[in-house]
Amino acid sequence: MSRHMLKGNLMAQRHVKLFKNQAVRIPREFELPGEDAIMRKEGERLIIEPAPRKSLLATLATLPDFDEEFPPIEDLPADPVDL
Repeated sequence: MSRHMLKGNLMAQRHVKLFKNQAVRIPREFELPGEDAIMRKEGERLIIEPAPRKSLLATLATLPDFDEEFPPIEDLPADPVDL
């Protein structure tokens, strides 16, 4: 564990270099999952967190329409059930 990592409920921190275009190299131990992130500013702090995953409904909404016809399904009577 690096000397910059803290245990318990305290936030881990690390000194990083700001480049002229304001890009920041994110250290490996702070990598975020996925390909998208949300950034916001709270006072002088920049907060970067993983973007929430799309819901199944949002993902399905991006799929193309399905134009194929379904074959007819025979509607058979239910088998008797002995309760």
